[in-house]
Amino acid sequence: MFKKILIANRGEIACRVIKTARRMGIQTVAVYSDADARAPFVKMADEAVHIGPSPASESYLIADKIIAAAKQTGAEAVHPGYGFLSERTSFAEALAKEGIEFIGPPVNAIAAMGDKIESKKLAKAAGVNVVPGFVGEIEDTEHAVRISDEIGYPVMMKASAGGGGKGMRLAYNEKDVREGFEATKREGLNSFGDDRVFIEKFILNPRHIEIQILGDKHGNVLYLNERECSIQRRHQKVVEEAPSPFVTEKMRKAMGEQCVALSKAVGYYSAGTVELIVSGADPSGESFYFLEMNTRLQVEHPVTECITGVDLVEQMIRVAAGEELAFTQDDVKIDGWAIENRVYAEDPYRGFLPSTGRLVRYNPPVEGWTDDGAENGRRGIDGIRVDDGVYEGGEVSMFYDPMIAKLITWGETRDEAADKQIAALDAFEIEGLGHNIDFVSAIMQHPRFRSGELTTGFIAEEYPDGFTGAASSDELKVQLAAIAGFIASADADRARRIDGQLGDTLPPPHKWQIVVDGAAHKVKIGHKSIKVDGEKVDLSLAYTPGDRFVEAEIGDGVLGVKLARTRAGWKMTTRGRIHAVRVLPHHIAHLADHMIEKVPPDLSRFLICPMPGLLVSLNVQEGDKVEAGQPLAVVEAMKMENILRAEKSATVKKVNAKAGESLAVDAVILELE
Repeated sequence: MFKKILIANRGEIACRVIKTARRMGIQTVAVYSDADARAPFVKMADEAVHIGPSPASESYLIADKIIAAAKQTGAEAVHPGYGFLSERTSFAEALAKEGIEFIGPPVNAIAAMGDKIESKKLAKAAGVNVVPGFVGEIEDTEHAVRISDEIGYPVMMKASAGGGGKGMRLAYNEKDVREGFEATKREGLNSFGDDRVFIEKFILNPRHIEIQILGDKHGNVLYLNERECSIQRRHQKVVEEAPSPFVTEKMRKAMGEQCVALSKAVGYYSAGTVELIVSGADPSGESFYFLEMNTRLQVEHPVTECITGVDLVEQMIRVAAGEELAFTQDDVKIDGWAIENRVYAEDPYRGFLPSTGRLVRYNPPVEGWTDDGAENGRRGIDGIRVDDGVYEGGEVSMFYDPMIAKLITWGETRDEAADKQIAALDAFEIEGLGHNIDFVSAIMQHPRFRSGELTTGFIAEEYPDGFTGAASSDELKVQLAAIAGFIASADADRARRIDGQLGDTLPPPHKWQIVVDGAAHKVKIGHKSIKVDGEKVDLSLAYTPGDRFVEAEIGDGVLGVKLARTRAGWKMTTRGRIHAVRVLPHHIAHLADHMIEKVPPDLSRFLICPMPGLLVSLNVQEGDKVEAGQPLAVVEAMKMENILRAEKSATVKKVNAKAGESLAVDAVILELE
């Protein structure tokens, strides 16, 4: 077994690998860029080596710097995590030349399966079902249009070396192909150093199922069941679960055996994932097609660990060291249900725009998890596990992926795992930047999610006009009114006890008007009871003035509420929604009706940069006439390109920026008239 390994990655996955290595008695080496100098993974590792500036292209993607760090520290092996160099054959080959073991699959398997074009050819030759499409070099946009016309719309354009949802565009017509082909090439080149693109038929009502593969250097290959990853946004996975509510035992066996056969055909070992697309329109589930094989550890690997008890990182290390798998296919079981939600630095209330900045407050529902090697050790604390690599006060940088953390829950049933997600998300405190906690909580509560009727179009279909918060009941609003009344009385009681006040000490108000999302409630706080609109509410609550989170026992349930003070009350966030709560003493509440409403300024004549990013292209100049919906500029943030369009017909009056400039959030790119 290795005595020391280097992790050629950052963030949560670096922390994840370090945890398992530490339990195995293996020393670890971290490499870090300028932006990550104070990151948790750097502190967790036994040693750390600085490898360059913040951009990944100058640090984490420079193989020579990582190999030099391994040689400098005496690391015998390198774990690449996911992304960056994890699927670069040149990196694995360079390590081999230096006598350093690559904790991953053989070079020939990475080459065969890492290239989407070549992998489809190989899968087809091996008799595996593949999605109809064009698996060759595409010359230019005109060629892409001809191919798309022949295949039939809709089609998907994908960067050949792509992954992680980057370098993908869905086209419903010729216009979409012309707009998206060059952008797909650019994303492929910027993220993966390869601008080749292929085009394939887009399967309607698709479900995204993937099979976890694990093999050793002795020819043994197993499948560790499936994961359902159908809930995606912009082809980036948001929710993953294991097992799938759609897959039957017969389907699981057929998919697993086919994926094992494909893996054996390329001599695969280590952990890997074969991604399949299944037509949701086929109730038999037999219409599944090979999409690609990811020759690395997946972001969503924890859900497989939760239901199988197998530590995939440990197995990768053992396989790399030459050990044979200690279990067989018959030993692989399904125990319970696990769900993972990716907590992203993006604002669902503003069209999911990327959000960067300082984590002013970061308080996850559980502080890490302890992996003691036991079969259930990877299920976290009481079935709640958080994999993260950030800290309170740290920066979420524009240079890397926007994922802040992964929240994983395990339960005996799917509903139990989902209920634990909702409770944990209620308690997950993040301040300082936009995040998607409310959004994923809304998904967990959604009737369609609970029914298991999922497709990759779930988000687009269920939130066609964007996200404004999860649906909330009148009962919940009454409960929030009761909590707000209790808090208001507690705050008033504290205020009256402050020394040095003029006059007599007044008793705290006990009658309030609480307005929750526009609905007014009369709340009366008694010594032993709380009444809302004359009805008693069974509420038990521990609150100290200044608390930002409270956990209230209401009836038979528990409600976690995050608090943010406003001028007139609170923003109370719970169950996937921010509730505007106005709190006024009952005797002055009627005066609020006479307050003048402040009208926000009209900013529609400005094209404003919605997030910090790089202005990739500016498509107009001063004097140009534009129409509503016309693309005006492209801004890249967190490795994704965002097209900014005109809101209405107008003329470009003034241009304030030029292509290649770095823009701050709310920077005015151009002015219209």
